[in-house]
Amino acid sequence: MSLRLSVLDQSPIHDGKEDKQGLFDTINLAKTCEDLGYHRYLLAEHHDTPGYASCAPEVMVGAVASATSKIRVGSGGVMLNHYNSFKVAETFNTLSALYDNRIDLGIGRASGASYLATRALYCTNADYSQKAYELINYLDGTTPEDSSFSELNLSPKGIDSTPVFLLGSSDGSSSLAGYLGAGYILALFIGTHERSPNIIKDYKKSFASAKADKKPNAMIAVACICANTKEEAIFIASTHSYWKVQAFRHPSRDPLLSPKTVQDRIENLSFEDKAYYEETMNSMILGTAKECKEQIEALAKEYDVEEVVVVNVTYSFKDRKNSYELLAKEFNLNK
Repeated sequence: MSLRLSVLDQSPIHDGKEDKQGLFDTINLAKTCEDLGYHRYLLAEHHDTPGYASCAPEVMVGAVASATSKIRVGSGGVMLNHYNSFKVAETFNTLSALYDNRIDLGIGRASGASYLATRALYCTNADYSQKAYELINYLDGTTPEDSSFSELNLSPKGIDSTPVFLLGSSDGSSSLAGYLGAGYILALFIGTHERSPNIIKDYKKSFASAKADKKPNAMIAVACICANTKEEAIFIASTHSYWKVQAFRHPSRDPLLSPKTVQDRIENLSFEDKAYYEETMNSMILGTAKECKEQIEALAKEYDVEEVVVVNVTYSFKDRKNSYELLAKEFNLNK
Protein backbone atom coordinates (compact mmCIF):
# COMPACT_ATOMS: atom_id res chain seq x y z
CA MET A 1 0.00 0.00 0.00
CA SER A 2 1.30 3.47 -0.90
CA LEU A 3 2.04 5.82 1.97
CA ARG A 4 -0.80 8.19 2.90
CA LEU A 5 0.01 11.75 3.91
CA SER A 6 -2.21 13.81 6.19
CA VAL A 7 -2.05 17.27 7.77
CA LEU A 8 -2.11 18.55 11.34
CA ASP A 9 -2.96 22.25 11.42
CA GLN A 10 -2.17 24.19 14.60
CA SER A 11 -3.74 27.34 13.08
CA PRO A 12 -0.69 29.61 13.40
CA ILE A 13 -1.20 33.34 12.99
CA HIS A 14 0.78 34.21 9.88
CA ASP A 15 2.52 37.34 8.62
CA GLY A 16 1.77 39.46 11.68
CA LYS A 17 -1.94 39.47 10.84
CA GLU A 18 -4.75 39.86 13.38
CA ASP A 19 -5.45 36.70 15.32
CA LYS A 20 -8.74 35.71 13.70
CA GLN A 21 -7.09 35.53 10.27
CA GLY A 22 -5.32 32.38 11.44
CA LEU A 23 -8.69 30.62 11.38
CA PHE A 24 -9.38 31.67 7.79
CA ASP A 25 -5.86 30.64 6.74
CA THR A 26 -6.63 27.20 8.17
CA ILE A 27 -9.73 26.91 5.99
CA ASN A 28 -7.79 28.15 2.96
CA LEU A 29 -5.00 25.62 3.53
CA ALA A 30 -7.47 22.78 4.07
CA LYS A 31 -9.09 23.39 0.68
CA THR A 32 -5.65 23.43 -0.94
CA CYS A 33 -4.60 20.20 0.79
CA GLU A 34 -7.79 18.45 -0.32
CA ASP A 35 -7.04 19.44 -3.92
CA LEU A 36 -3.45 18.22 -3.49
CA GLY A 37 -4.56 14.73 -2.41
CA TYR A 38 -3.86 14.68 1.33
CA HIS A 39 -5.90 12.01 3.13
CA ARG A 40 -6.84 13.60 6.46
CA TYR A 41 -6.90 17.12 7.96
CA LEU A 42 -6.62 17.43 11.74
CA LEU A 43 -7.21 20.59 13.82
CA ALA A 44 -5.28 21.30 17.03
CA GLU A 45 -6.32 22.90 20.32
CA HIS A 46 -4.45 25.73 22.07
CA HIS A 47 -5.69 28.09 24.78
CA ASP A 48 -4.26 31.49 25.66
CA THR A 49 -1.29 30.79 23.38
CA PRO A 50 0.10 33.72 21.37
CA GLY A 51 0.88 32.74 17.80
CA TYR A 52 -1.99 30.24 17.51
CA ALA A 53 -5.61 31.01 16.64
CA SER A 54 -7.68 27.90 17.36
CA CYS A 55 -8.90 27.08 20.86
CA ALA A 56 -11.95 25.11 19.65
CA PRO A 57 -11.07 22.28 17.25
CA GLU A 58 -14.66 21.02 17.32
CA VAL A 59 -15.74 24.32 15.76
CA MET A 60 -12.90 24.31 13.22
CA VAL A 61 -13.69 20.71 12.24
CA GLY A 62 -17.15 21.87 11.18
CA ALA A 63 -15.78 24.91 9.36
CA VAL A 64 -13.20 22.87 7.43
CA ALA A 65 -15.66 20.08 6.66
CA SER A 66 -18.09 22.68 5.28
CA ALA A 67 -15.40 24.07 3.00
CA THR A 68 -14.31 20.64 1.68
CA SER A 69 -16.02 17.58 0.28
CA LYS A 70 -13.67 14.56 0.24
CA ILE A 71 -10.82 14.86 2.71
CA ARG A 72 -11.35 13.37 6.17
CA VAL A 73 -11.51 16.07 8.85
CA GLY A 74 -10.90 15.71 12.55
CA SER A 75 -9.43 17.04 15.76
CA GLY A 76 -5.78 16.68 16.52
CA GLY A 77 -6.84 16.80 19.17
CA VAL A 78 -9.48 17.61 21.72
CA MET A 79 -7.72 17.80 25.10
CA LEU A 80 -10.17 15.49 26.82
CA ASN A 81 -8.96 16.16 30.36
CA HIS A 82 -10.68 19.58 30.11
CA TYR A 83 -14.10 18.26 29.11
CA ASN A 84 -17.05 15.97 29.76
CA SER A 85 -16.76 12.81 27.67
CA PHE A 86 -20.48 12.57 26.87
CA LYS A 87 -20.60 16.13 25.54
CA VAL A 88 -17.55 15.49 23.34
CA ALA A 89 -19.20 12.30 22.03
CA GLU A 90 -22.41 14.20 21.26
CA THR A 91 -20.51 16.96 19.47
CA PHE A 92 -18.59 14.63 17.18
CA ASN A 93 -21.58 12.38 16.59
CA THR A 94 -23.38 15.49 15.34
CA LEU A 95 -20.44 16.43 13.12
CA SER A 96 -20.39 12.90 11.67
CA ALA A 97 -24.11 13.19 10.91
CA LEU A 98 -23.64 16.53 9.16
CA TYR A 99 -20.57 15.56 7.13
CA ASP A 100 -21.28 12.05 5.89
CA ASN A 101 -19.09 10.14 8.35
CA ARG A 102 -15.80 11.68 7.23
CA ILE A 103 -15.08 13.01 10.72
CA ASP A 104 -12.31 11.78 13.05
CA LEU A 105 -11.92 12.45 16.76
CA GLY A 106 -8.35 12.78 17.98
CA ILE A 107 -7.95 13.18 21.73
CA GLY A 108 -5.03 13.96 24.01
CA ARG A 109 -4.18 14.53 27.64
CA ALA A 110 -1.90 17.60 27.39
CA SER A 111 -3.20 20.93 28.61
CA GLY A 112 -2.60 22.80 25.34
CA ALA A 113 -2.84 25.92 27.44
CA SER A 114 -1.13 28.44 29.65
CA TYR A 115 -1.15 27.77 33.40
CA LEU A 116 -3.97 30.24 33.95
CA ALA A 117 -6.07 28.84 31.09
CA THR A 118 -5.55 25.31 32.42
CA ARG A 119 -6.95 26.42 35.76
CA ALA A 120 -9.91 28.12 34.07
CA LEU A 121 -10.68 24.96 32.06
CA TYR A 122 -10.35 22.63 35.04
CA CYS A 123 -12.84 19.77 34.95
CA THR A 124 -13.16 17.64 38.08
CA ASN A 125 -14.80 14.44 36.87
CA ALA A 126 -12.71 11.33 36.13
CA ASP A 127 -9.17 10.94 34.85
CA TYR A 128 -8.09 10.83 31.21
CA SER A 129 -8.09 7.03 30.85
CA GLN A 130 -11.59 6.77 32.30
CA LYS A 131 -12.86 9.59 30.10
CA ALA A 132 -11.38 8.02 26.96
CA TYR A 133 -13.00 4.70 27.88
CA GLU A 134 -16.39 6.35 28.42
CA LEU A 135 -16.08 8.41 25.24
CA ILE A 136 -15.47 5.39 23.01
CA ASN A 137 -18.27 3.44 24.67
CA TYR A 138 -20.70 6.30 24.05
CA LEU A 139 -19.71 6.49 20.38
CA ASP A 140 -19.78 2.71 19.86
CA GLY A 141 -22.94 2.18 21.89
CA THR A 142 -21.08 -0.25 24.17
CA THR A 143 -21.51 1.31 27.60
CA PRO A 144 -21.50 -1.63 30.08
CA GLU A 145 -24.89 -2.75 31.36
CA ASP A 146 -23.87 -2.18 34.97
CA SER A 147 -23.16 1.50 34.26
CA SER A 148 -25.60 4.17 35.41
CA PHE A 149 -25.54 5.46 31.81
CA SER A 150 -26.09 2.16 29.99
CA GLU A 151 -29.39 3.31 28.50
CA LEU A 152 -27.98 6.63 27.31
CA ASN A 153 -28.06 7.26 23.54
CA LEU A 154 -26.29 9.84 21.43
CA SER A 155 -28.30 12.23 19.32
CA PRO A 156 -28.97 11.96 16.48
CA LYS A 157 -29.39 8.17 16.42
CA GLY A 158 -28.33 5.93 13.54
CA ILE A 159 -24.90 7.49 12.93
CA ASP A 160 -21.82 5.34 12.39
CA SER A 161 -19.36 5.54 15.28
CA THR A 162 -16.83 8.35 14.82
CA PRO A 163 -13.26 6.90 14.71
CA VAL A 164 -11.20 7.87 17.76
CA PHE A 165 -7.42 8.37 17.81
CA LEU A 166 -5.28 8.87 20.88
CA LEU A 167 -2.41 11.31 20.43
CA GLY A 168 0.80 10.84 22.38
CA SER A 169 4.39 12.02 22.31
CA SER A 170 5.77 9.00 24.21
CA ASP A 171 4.64 5.54 25.26
CA GLY A 172 2.14 6.91 27.79
CA SER A 173 -0.96 6.50 25.59
CA SER A 174 0.01 3.69 23.22
CA SER A 175 -1.08 0.75 25.37
CA LEU A 176 -4.26 2.60 26.37
CA ALA A 177 -5.12 3.18 22.71
CA GLY A 178 -4.66 -0.51 21.99
CA TYR A 179 -6.72 -1.59 24.98
CA LEU A 180 -9.56 0.74 23.97
CA GLY A 181 -9.46 -0.27 20.30
CA ALA A 182 -8.65 3.28 19.21
CA GLY A 183 -6.25 4.57 16.60
CA TYR A 184 -2.90 5.95 17.76
CA ILE A 185 -0.82 8.89 16.52
CA LEU A 186 2.74 9.13 17.83
CA ALA A 187 3.60 12.84 17.81
CA LEU A 188 7.30 12.90 16.95
CA PHE A 189 7.10 16.67 16.41
CA ILE A 190 6.52 17.27 20.13
CA GLY A 191 9.75 17.47 22.10
CA THR A 192 13.25 16.56 20.98
CA HIS A 193 13.64 13.21 22.77
CA GLU A 194 14.04 9.88 21.00
CA ARG A 195 10.94 7.74 20.53
CA SER A 196 11.44 4.03 19.94
CA PRO A 197 9.52 2.19 17.18
CA ASN A 198 8.63 -0.26 19.96
CA ILE A 199 5.95 2.24 21.01
CA ILE A 200 4.01 1.41 17.84
CA LYS A 201 4.78 -2.31 18.23
CA ASP A 202 3.44 -2.26 21.79
CA TYR A 203 0.30 -0.46 20.60
CA LYS A 204 -0.36 -3.12 17.97
CA LYS A 205 0.33 -5.92 20.44
CA SER A 206 -2.03 -4.52 23.08
CA PHE A 207 -4.64 -3.90 20.39
CA ALA A 208 -4.51 -7.47 19.14
CA SER A 209 -4.97 -8.92 22.61
CA ALA A 210 -7.84 -6.59 23.56
CA LYS A 211 -9.82 -5.94 20.38
CA ALA A 212 -9.83 -8.92 18.05
CA ASP A 213 -12.85 -7.51 16.20
CA LYS A 214 -11.04 -4.30 15.13
CA LYS A 215 -7.85 -3.41 13.30
CA PRO A 216 -5.12 -1.15 14.70
CA ASN A 217 -4.52 2.17 12.95
CA ALA A 218 -1.13 3.64 13.82
CA MET A 219 0.40 6.84 12.46
CA ILE A 220 3.34 9.09 13.17
CA ALA A 221 3.17 12.89 13.09
CA VAL A 222 6.29 14.78 12.02
CA ALA A 223 7.36 18.40 11.67
CA CYS A 224 8.40 18.98 8.07
CA ILE A 225 9.15 22.06 5.98
CA CYS A 226 9.90 21.74 2.27
CA ALA A 227 11.43 24.54 0.23
CA ASN A 228 13.41 24.97 -2.97
CA THR A 229 16.66 24.45 -1.04
CA LYS A 230 17.55 23.00 2.35
CA GLU A 231 19.04 26.34 3.37
CA GLU A 232 15.72 28.05 2.69
CA ALA A 233 13.82 25.39 4.67
CA ILE A 234 16.15 25.88 7.65
CA PHE A 235 15.66 29.66 7.44
CA ILE A 236 11.86 29.28 7.41
CA ALA A 237 11.95 26.77 10.30
CA SER A 238 13.80 29.22 12.54
CA THR A 239 10.50 30.93 13.39
CA HIS A 240 9.01 27.94 15.17
CA SER A 241 12.28 26.81 16.75
CA TYR A 242 12.77 30.22 18.34
CA TRP A 243 9.14 30.27 19.51
CA LYS A 244 9.70 26.92 21.24
CA VAL A 245 12.83 28.18 22.97
CA GLN A 246 10.86 31.06 24.46
CA ALA A 247 7.79 28.93 25.27
CA PHE A 248 9.43 25.90 26.82
CA ARG A 249 12.59 27.22 28.39
CA HIS A 250 11.43 30.45 30.05
CA PRO A 251 8.35 30.36 29.39
CA SER A 252 7.53 33.45 27.36
CA ARG A 253 4.95 32.78 24.68
CA ASP A 254 5.20 35.48 22.04
CA PRO A 255 3.64 35.88 18.59
CA LEU A 256 5.47 34.19 15.72
CA LEU A 257 8.44 36.25 14.54
CA SER A 258 9.74 36.50 10.99
CA PRO A 259 12.86 34.44 10.18
CA LYS A 260 14.80 37.65 9.61
CA THR A 261 13.92 38.91 13.09
CA VAL A 262 14.80 35.52 14.56
CA GLN A 263 18.26 35.57 12.97
CA ASP A 264 18.97 38.82 14.80
CA ARG A 265 17.79 37.41 18.13
CA ILE A 266 19.56 34.05 18.00
CA GLU A 267 22.89 35.71 18.70
CA ASN A 268 21.62 36.94 22.06
CA LEU A 269 20.48 33.52 23.26
CA SER A 270 22.31 31.85 26.13
CA PHE A 271 24.44 28.77 25.46
CA GLU A 272 21.66 26.54 26.84
CA ASP A 273 18.99 28.24 24.74
CA LYS A 274 21.09 27.92 21.61
CA ALA A 275 21.55 24.23 22.31
CA TYR A 276 17.78 23.76 22.67
CA TYR A 277 17.23 25.78 19.50
CA GLU A 278 19.57 23.46 17.59
CA GLU A 279 17.95 20.36 19.11
CA THR A 280 14.57 21.62 17.95
CA MET A 281 15.83 22.32 14.44
CA ASN A 282 17.39 18.86 14.27
CA SER A 283 14.11 17.23 15.29
CA MET A 284 12.41 18.59 12.15
CA ILE A 285 12.49 17.25 8.61
CA LEU A 286 13.88 20.13 6.54
CA GLY A 287 14.99 20.29 2.94
CA THR A 288 13.89 19.98 -0.64
CA ALA A 289 10.81 17.92 -1.41
CA LYS A 290 13.02 15.01 -2.50
CA GLU A 291 15.04 15.15 0.73
CA CYS A 292 11.89 15.37 2.84
CA LYS A 293 10.23 12.49 1.01
CA GLU A 294 13.23 10.25 1.62
CA GLN A 295 13.21 11.01 5.36
CA ILE A 296 9.45 10.58 5.71
CA GLU A 297 9.52 7.24 3.91
CA ALA A 298 12.43 6.08 6.07
CA LEU A 299 10.55 6.99 9.26
CA ALA A 300 7.35 5.31 8.03
CA LYS A 301 9.32 2.13 7.41
CA GLU A 302 11.14 2.35 10.75
CA TYR A 303 7.89 2.80 12.70
CA ASP A 304 5.90 0.44 10.45
CA VAL A 305 3.05 2.82 9.64
CA GLU A 306 1.09 3.46 6.45
CA GLU A 307 0.15 7.06 7.20
CA VAL A 308 2.26 10.06 8.18
CA VAL A 309 0.75 13.29 9.50
CA VAL A 310 2.72 16.39 8.53
CA VAL A 311 2.73 19.55 10.66
CA ASN A 312 4.59 22.79 10.17
CA VAL A 313 4.48 26.28 11.63
CA THR A 314 5.87 29.16 9.60
CA TYR A 315 5.75 32.92 9.78
CA SER A 316 4.62 33.25 6.17
CA PHE A 317 1.41 31.57 5.04
CA LYS A 318 2.85 31.44 1.52
CA ASP A 319 5.84 29.41 2.76
CA ARG A 320 3.59 26.99 4.61
CA LYS A 321 1.27 26.46 1.67
CA ASN A 322 4.24 26.03 -0.67
CA SER A 323 5.70 23.37 1.62
CA TYR A 324 2.57 21.21 1.40
CA GLU A 325 2.39 21.75 -2.35
CA LEU A 326 5.99 20.66 -2.91
CA LEU A 327 5.58 17.57 -0.74
CA ALA A 328 2.33 16.52 -2.43
CA LYS A 329 3.91 16.84 -5.86
CA GLU A 330 6.96 14.82 -4.81
CA PHE A 331 4.77 12.05 -3.37
CA ASN A 332 2.48 12.24 -6.41
CA LEU A 333 -0.55 12.25 -4.10
CA ASN A 334 -3.00 13.02 -6.90
CA LYS A 335 -1.99 10.05 -9.04
